[in-house]
Amino acid sequence: MQETYVHAFAALDRLDPSWNVEAWLFRILRNAFVSRRRRDGHDPTEGGLDTVAPAVDAAAGGALRGDVELEAMRGLVGEEIAAALRSLGEEARTVVLLDLEGFTEAETAGILGCAPGTVKSRLSRARAALRERLADYARTERR
Repeated sequence: MQETYVHAFAALDRLDPSWNVEAWLFRILRNAFVSRRRRDGHDPTEGGLDTVAPAVDAAAGGALRGDVELEAMRGLVGEEIAAALRSLGEEARTVVLLDLEGFTEAETAGILGCAPGTVKSRLSRARAALRERLADYARTERR
């Protein structure tokens, strides 16, 4: 984030007042991420998509949160979904995560530097791939 703000302040004179500032910042963040990934040459999702420890202890709240089996099941399901997301290509994963963050297709297109139609097709293909990868999980949930 700090690197994003440094780049943003350096390019502040190029900011068009009609632009969506949030999308502009996300584009800078994405470009910095891609540059670092190319420079480092490794997969940053190796440790999982969410490697931050939860702020609230899961066993501390709610009646069901202390259930060991339920927590184990949540871990399995979360890992299945994370593995399915990791199996997607970088473009597909990025589009899905931006969609989950609530960005519109136009905002996502601005962040990624492509046409909104490209975002629609990437998102559609990524969702189809996730449905396929998570088909077994969906069948077991319906039982």
